[in-house]
Amino acid sequence: MTKAMEAEPARAPATGRRGAAVRVEGIDIRFGSFHAVRDVSLDIAAGEFLCLLGPSGCGKSTLLSALAGFVAPHDGGLTVDGAPVTGPGPDLGMVFQSSEALFDWMTVRQNVAFGPRMRGSSRAEQTALADEYLGLVGLRHCADRFPSQLSGGMRQRVQIARVLANRPSVVLMDEPFGALDAQTRQVMQEEMDRIRRVSGCTVVFVTHDIDEAILLADRIAVMTAGPAASIKSVYPVGLPRPRDVTEPSAAELRHRLRQDIGEEVRKALRDQGLALEEDL
Repeated sequence: MTKAMEAEPARAPATGRRGAAVRVEGIDIRFGSFHAVRDVSLDIAAGEFLCLLGPSGCGKSTLLSALAGFVAPHDGGLTVDGAPVTGPGPDLGMVFQSSEALFDWMTVRQNVAFGPRMRGSSRAEQTALADEYLGLVGLRHCADRFPSQLSGGMRQRVQIARVLANRPSVVLMDEPFGALDAQTRQVMQEEMDRIRRVSGCTVVFVTHDIDEAILLADRIAVMTAGPAASIKSVYPVGLPRPRDVTEPSAAELRHRLRQDIGEEVRKALRDQGLALEEDL
């Protein structure tokens, strides 16, 4: 049974830019006989930051791929501001875990300008957009370098800038900081909070890190163990920003999230025929 608590609608930023509202309605995703995601429904407010949590293999990335238009649902509907998602498009920006998505033979500026270039923007507009978003992620001084000359965290910031240069209304992020060291990851989390506020995008963010979800999200949706994964619970995060995960209210939320995910991990292990100590 889903334990859902509604979050307050997110406000648009002072820049006047606005993310799009996303509706996931009764989504089923199958790959042949394998039932990956079952009857998932979520309403994501314009400008909201939603984190998806859950056990490994529960379908978080699969659901994100469906939102991006890369995977067609077997049943149900996906809409962005009321328009059906029928495939990838510039309004839906995807940031992957690996920075290998960058073009190594292009400079940082050329990478970020690639989307505007494909849309037919003038050279001057391409450069202006690239510099604007490189400034947003703090990398304008690296515009003429190549990705191989940057650290892992810097490459991820270039990838975020490249997505934002398309001016998407929804940004989808699949564990974008998962491969980074702990210190760089902390910096990127702080930067992501700032970038989201300035850009005004709606963000759907997949992570395995409970503290990361608490730091970033307006709401956290926990998925059940797969196969046929669904939404187990949805929690609003009412903590003031910037956040401190050592606060008592954060600790209470962390406990509830760990409890929910732990239940699903134990269920998955039992389904695989493994006997747990508590069952003996």
